[in-house]
Amino acid sequence: MRDNTKTNKSHLLGIGLDHEDGHKRITQSEQFTIVGGSESTHEKMAYTVIRTFEELDNKGKSLADCEPNELEDLLDKHKS
Repeated sequence: MRDNTKTNKSHLLGIGLDHEDGHKRITQSEQFTIVGGSESTHEKMAYTVIRTFEELDNKGKSLADCEPNELEDLLDKHKS
């Protein structure tokens, strides 16, 4: 039996490892955090994740409601 009194807090974390300029880049929302990366990489990751969450919202879903395969497909679809 599932305990419905607990809240399921899901959070997506994206980490960019290709920065060499010394800048610390962080983009956050309630559902995701994007850290690091070059300016270009960070921008691409943020765009992809924002578009993915917009589509989930349009479907009436949250990250917690999304199956891993569906999330992977959405992230691939919105990759810039």
